[in-house]
Amino acid sequence: MSVHDTQNPETREDSLNAAVDAVRAGDLIVLPTDTVYGIGADAFSPRAVEDLLDAKGRGRQNPPPVLIGDHAVLMALATDLPDYVEDLAEALWPGALTLILTAQPSLTWDLGETRGTVALRMPDDETALELLRRTGPLAVSSANRHGKPAAQSVLDAATQLGDTVAVYLDGGTVPLGESSTILDTTVTPAEIVREGAVSKEQIIEAVGDIFTAPPSSEEQSDATEHSDAAEESDTAEESSQARTDAEAADGTDSADTADTADGADTADTADTADIADTADTAEAAPAADVADPAQNADPVQNADPAQVADPAQDADPAQDAEASGSTAEAPNVAENPATKDTAPAAGALELPSEAETQDTRPEGSGSTAG
Repeated sequence: MSVHDTQNPETREDSLNAAVDAVRAGDLIVLPTDTVYGIGADAFSPRAVEDLLDAKGRGRQNPPPVLIGDHAVLMALATDLPDYVEDLAEALWPGALTLILTAQPSLTWDLGETRGTVALRMPDDETALELLRRTGPLAVSSANRHGKPAAQSVLDAATQLGDTVAVYLDGGTVPLGESSTILDTTVTPAEIVREGAVSKEQIIEAVGDIFTAPPSSEEQSDATEHSDAAEESDTAEESSQARTDAEAADGTDSADTADTADGADTADTADTADIADTADTAEAAPAADVADPAQNADPVQNADPAQVADPAQDADPAQDAEASGSTAEAPNVAENPATKDTAPAAGALELPSEAETQDTRPEGSGSTAG
């Protein structure tokens, strides 16, 4: 057993080389980490891993986690990663978070009863990371006997493990003094199997709530159906509203059309009435022309030709008698009862002049009989 100081720059390189040589020889080492001191062995040496379990007093049913010195090693050791794992490792590694993942089936290691899984962590400690980059993945468990407190200094570890360990690296007191949180990502939803330095809230903040089961396919189908039904209902309501609005618009248009039609009918009726009145006026015009006051003013024209005696003849009955050869005394026309009322006395009838005839016509009587 030997102890090597990694805090002294002058001895740091020699200390790391001693640890590397012990791992390659299949021996056990103790190294500082960000959480507690750990006991480590070559992860690909079944005998070294078995020695580690024996030194702790644990059986194969409790396989040790594996520490790695780079994010890229995660993809080489694990497979079938959940979507959030890489983001989670990017956010919280290096750090106090151990992830249980599905192990690559091609790996030739024997960590115990792992059931096809592997627990990986990248520690936040420069000495540990430098050693891991040189040795490759190490199977590491807390440096204490099973059921005893985890070692927070090299002296605590040496007190419990003694000469079962070949090399002890002294890095001083660990900063956290608390074990890492172990998160099982091989189950859905993810499950914390051991609470530690990283809280559940930190995990959720990094990648969201991975601890709530996603809806089943049936629930998703039901949700989709409900969503579709809701959309159909909304579409139907919108359609119904659109129809209502259209009907209202049609009603308004119909009313406007009816008003327009009524107006047109009224106008047409008025026009028809005007035309009828005009026709009636046109038809009545000839009668007005017949009953022209100007013509009525001429007694000669209006009188019955049979009843109107020639003024020249009536004026000289003697001449009439002479023309007929009669010697009888001509009767006095003025006293003739037959003509007393209708025939004017000789020399009493005067025809109106043309000017007088025109003056007796009322203004605007218009039409001339043809």
